[in-house]
Amino acid sequence: MAIRSLLRLAPLALAIHVPKNLGYGALAALVGGETMGIPLPGESALIVAGILANHGHLKIELVIAIAAAAAIVGDNVGFWIGRRGGRWLLELKGPLAHHRARALERGEEIFQRHGGKTVFFGRWFAGLRIASAWLAGVNRMRWPTFIFYNAAGGIAWATSVGLLAYYAGHSADTLLSTLGIAGLAGIAVGITVLVVWRRRRRREQAALKADPSSPALEADPSSSGIDNEGR
Repeated sequence: MAIRSLLRLAPLALAIHVPKNLGYGALAALVGGETMGIPLPGESALIVAGILANHGHLKIELVIAIAAAAAIVGDNVGFWIGRRGGRWLLELKGPLAHHRARALERGEEIFQRHGGKTVFFGRWFAGLRIASAWLAGVNRMRWPTFIFYNAAGGIAWATSVGLLAYYAGHSADTLLSTLGIAGLAGIAVGITVLVVWRRRRRREQAALKADPSSPALEADPSSSGIDNEGR
């Protein structure tokens, strides 16, 4: 998401002349609003601010600090909104009540098992960045646990995305013109396939350790200790 936005927004950002005070205020409002649960372009605002900082219009230290603080504050507001009223909305009788109840039950299970990871890594995914704090509140995640992962994720997200835009923003035009959209898409697809394959491989290996009689064992002769004929 960040790289795609970077390539799309870099040429526009370089043509923008935003007063510093207005730029910092807009960044705080957009990031805070998005993490609060409002569908605003918070990450795009951070990328534009990072690119502008690279060209001297803003200070990257302030960009990262403001984005991190706005993300943390916005998420806490979203958490308490979800805690106070989110469950009531999902439990209302009416259309799709059964599906909403199932979603609530599933969400509770996910947050009990992976709540911290969902809050932390959700920063880098558009849908979760908007909804993770609200869902954490709905599913009764403990606030001390939430604030720990929320703060860690907010700082890590603002730093990584802000610095990516700061250091790579000036070369985005060159990268786009050299590789083209098709080339960049091919690289993205290749990386995605590699990540999926590695995750699947790790799951298969974990299944073999847990259950030596698993069918996955038969699918991988190299792990059985039995040499193939002719070897």
